[in-house]
Amino acid sequence: MSRIGKRPVQIPKDVTVAIDGTKVTVKGPKGTLSREFPDKVHIELKDGAVIVTPKDQSRQAKALHGLVRTLINNMVVGVHQGFTKELHIFGTGYRADMKGNALTLSLGYSHPLEFPLPEGVKATVDKQVVIKLESADKELLGHTAAKIKAIRPVEPYKGKGIRYGDEEVRRKAGKAGAKK
Repeated sequence: MSRIGKRPVQIPKDVTVAIDGTKVTVKGPKGTLSREFPDKVHIELKDGAVIVTPKDQSRQAKALHGLVRTLINNMVVGVHQGFTKELHIFGTGYRADMKGNALTLSLGYSHPLEFPLPEGVKATVDKQVVIKLESADKELLGHTAAKIKAIRPVEPYKGKGIRYGDEEVRRKAGKAGAKK
């Protein structure tokens, strides 16, 4: 059995969990998340905790055991506390701004880019170079941050581009020297 899958998911007091067969719905102060899971695992609510067990000893059921438990835990933590991700913009003249529900990014292209935020993701911009994303859905938050980062990935020579707050970029040296 999976070591992660064996641990029960503790439910905080202000969070409610509803299990309908293979569909799990979690409601809390930060929102509501719902997800359909494969029927290879059994999900039950017991003593204020969600317990996930594999239905049989097949390879797929064992693989899904820890995954389903982690996804349910992420749902509970997301609606209770929420998740945040920070992006930093490096480069002369590179900046971001919020206009309505869209990010306006000036990243060295001939025109500013509009990036509409998906439903459930909120963004704030500090000092025009720090973008803070917040969401209850960890998967959606990571996907949105990756899409924003892909607009102008960090290049290794000058370090210009968009990077995660905790990301370190390995810098390369330029040309070795002039011709003789």
